[in-house]
Amino acid sequence: MTSVDEPARPEGRVRDAARTKAEILDVATQEFARAGYDGARVDEIAARTRTTKRMIYYYFGGKEQLFTAALERAYEVIRQAEQQLDVEHLEPVAAIRRLAEVTFDHHEAHPDFIRLVSIENMHGAVHIAGSEKLGRIASPALEVIRRILAAGRESGLFKADVDAVDLHAVISSFCFFRVANRHTFGTLFGRDLVDPVRRERLRAMLGDMVIAYLTADRAETGAPGYGEAG
Repeated sequence: MTSVDEPARPEGRVRDAARTKAEILDVATQEFARAGYDGARVDEIAARTRTTKRMIYYYFGGKEQLFTAALERAYEVIRQAEQQLDVEHLEPVAAIRRLAEVTFDHHEAHPDFIRLVSIENMHGAVHIAGSEKLGRIASPALEVIRRILAAGRESGLFKADVDAVDLHAVISSFCFFRVANRHTFGTLFGRDLVDPVRRERLRAMLGDMVIAYLTADRAETGAPGYGEAG
């Protein structure tokens, strides 16, 4: 990466570096989400942030590094939401439903995150693979799921052969599809998956599906199940 000296700042304006970087990332996220990686232009991002291309290069190093930084921040936001998830006081069925709801709410509220992840998949996750920061970002949700599954198995509510990563994928898939495929699904089937009228029904359905899977063979064997969990 070529070193770029800090450019002179416009007269009469003292910009806080952290705030400037945050503003650039805000606009960069919007631009990448709108135009894709190849279609996004650093010049356009600079114009919308009332800064300069040189300033962006000084802070981030270039377009590739800027996209990586936007992706890193997007993942940090969802990890922060997961870290704030408080389900320790809930019994396993209510806890797993709450986790599903948090994922549902986050994906709906952050459509640009969905678009960035879609773009990154189109590029074979090369930016994630090259990011030291993303490599260090663990998933708090996985640890929460593992604890909930363990509590559910111990109490006889959940079946024993459920993998936390698989369950995380199931929950994320439903929430991701709902936002990412909104337009194609709506055009093909005449139903907007993000329509507020259907929101609570879909939110509840996700929890119901996950709980039904976790408790399926418990009901068949006569073990304590979903209905007895309150």
